[in-house]
Amino acid sequence: MGSDWVLARLGKYIHLIPKISSLGTRGTCRSSKWNGKTQSKKEEVVQAAIRTASKLFEVMLEKRELYIGDLPAEDGTLPDTYSAEDKYKMWMRHRYNSCAACILDLLQHSSFSNQELALCTLMKFIQLEGKFPLENSEWKDSYRFPRELLKFVIDNLLQEEADCTLLITRFQEYLEYDDVRYYTMTVTNDCVSRVQQKNKLVLPPVFQTNVFCLLSSINIPVEESALGNFLVTKNVNNEDWKPSKLKDHKRVFERVWMIFLKHQLSVSLYKKVLLILHESILPHMSKPTLMIDFLTAAYDVGGAISLLALNGLFILIHQHNLEYPDFYKKLYSLLEPSVFHVKYRARFFHLANMFLSSTHLPVYLVAAFAKRLARLSLTAPPQVLLMIIPFICNLIRRHPACRVLIHRPSAGDLATDPYIMEEQDPAKSQALESSLWELEVLQQHYHGDVVRAANVISRPLSAQESDISGLLEISSCELYDKEMKKKFKSVPLEYEPVRGLLGLKSDITAQHFTF
Repeated sequence: MGSDWVLARLGKYIHLIPKISSLGTRGTCRSSKWNGKTQSKKEEVVQAAIRTASKLFEVMLEKRELYIGDLPAEDGTLPDTYSAEDKYKMWMRHRYNSCAACILDLLQHSSFSNQELALCTLMKFIQLEGKFPLENSEWKDSYRFPRELLKFVIDNLLQEEADCTLLITRFQEYLEYDDVRYYTMTVTNDCVSRVQQKNKLVLPPVFQTNVFCLLSSINIPVEESALGNFLVTKNVNNEDWKPSKLKDHKRVFERVWMIFLKHQLSVSLYKKVLLILHESILPHMSKPTLMIDFLTAAYDVGGAISLLALNGLFILIHQHNLEYPDFYKKLYSLLEPSVFHVKYRARFFHLANMFLSSTHLPVYLVAAFAKRLARLSLTAPPQVLLMIIPFICNLIRRHPACRVLIHRPSAGDLATDPYIMEEQDPAKSQALESSLWELEVLQQHYHGDVVRAANVISRPLSAQESDISGLLEISSCELYDKEMKKKFKSVPLEYEPVRGLLGLKSDITAQHFTF
C-alpha cells in the first residue's frame, strides 16, 4: 500500500519533472534524480525550468506536502516508525532543498534575466516558507522568518570577486519590506565578519562595492508607526518581534555600518560613503557620535575627501556637541586653488558659509578667511568670482571689525603685502594687518559681471547680506549662454570706422568705393 500511495501522490507532479531536470546546476546540485544538462546555455530552457520548479514547490508548500520538522539525512536509514506519507514528504523536502540550491547557483548565471528570475523565485520561496513554516516552532525571532534561505541569497549577492551591483539593485524592491530589511542587515553583518576573518581582516574591493551597494539601498523609516509592511505576515500576538521595532532596526543598522566602515576603503568608495553619510546614515543611527572617529579621520585626509567629510562633521558639531579644536584651522587649509575646480565646490562653500556665519568667531579668523579667498580670487575663473566676491563681503558685513581690510589707506600690492599666504595657522597669517587690494585688482577684470561685483567695495557696504545660494553652482557654460543671449545695437570693432574696401584712409579704393 505504501509504495502505491507514494506513486499516486507523485503522479500529480510527474508532468513537471522533465522541465525541472533541465535546470542548470553547479556545485551543490548533484542529485541523481535530476540528470539534466548542467548550466544550459539556452535562456528559455533555464527560465522554463525555474518557473516549473517555482510552480511545483509553491503548490507543495501551500498544501503542506513537504516534511515539517528536523529533516533526516537523505542517505540515512529511516526507522519503521515513519509512515509512507512521511517518507514521501521527506523525499520531496530533499528535492525542494536541491531545487533551492540550484536556483541559488543561478544567481551567478551569465544571463541577467536568469539571475533576476532566480532571485524573484527565491524570494517567493522565502515568503511561502514564512507563511507555511517547515519547522515545528512557535513564533520566534529567527524561526518563523526563513532566515537561512535569505542568508544564502545575501551570500550570493555579496560576492568577493564578481560585481553583483546590478542584481542588488533589483533586490532593492524587497528591502521595502520591514522584515526583509531587518534580516538582510543582520545577515550582511555576519557575512562581512566571515569574509573579514577569511581574508585576514582585509575586505576584497569587489566585495566592498557589493556591500556598499546593498547597504546604501536601505532606507530606515523615521517613525515606528511606519513599520508594518512585512513579506511574512506578522503574528499579532507577539509584540516583541524585532522587525516591528524601530529601535532594533536602528541598532542593527548602526552595527552593520560600523563593522563595514572600520575597514580601509578605496578612495572612490570613501567618497560615495561620505556623500550619503549626512542624509542616509547619521539620522538613522542610535548613537551618531560613534561616527566621530571615522569623520575626523576623513577630515584629516585632505583633498576632496575632507570636503565631503564637512557635512557629517557639521551635523555632529551642531546637533551632538562634537568638540574639534583644530576644525577651523583645517577648514582654512582646505582653501586651495583646486577647491574652485572640484565638483563638490558648491557643497563646500555652502557649508563654509554656515560655519562662518557665527558672529562670535574671532576677528583674526574671519579676516584670515576673507584675505585667503581674496588672494585665491586672482587666479579664479569668472563663474567662481561671482560667488567669491559676495562671500567675502558677507564676512565683512557680519564682522564690522574686518572693515579695516577695505578702508585701509595703503592698498598695497603683492610685494608689500604683510599677509603670509603659506601660513597654515590663520592666527599667524597677519591678515588683519593687510587689505583686500585684490578686489580692487578685480575691478579691472575682463568680464563685466566680475567688474560690477568687485565695484561694491568702492561704495559703503549695505547691512543686508547678499544671497549666494543661487551663485554656488553657476558654471562657465551658463555665463557663456548668458553672453550669447545679450543683444547689442552696435559692436565696436575698431577705434576708427572702416573706410574703403581695404579699410585704409589713403587707399585708392576709398576714393571709388563707399560703404
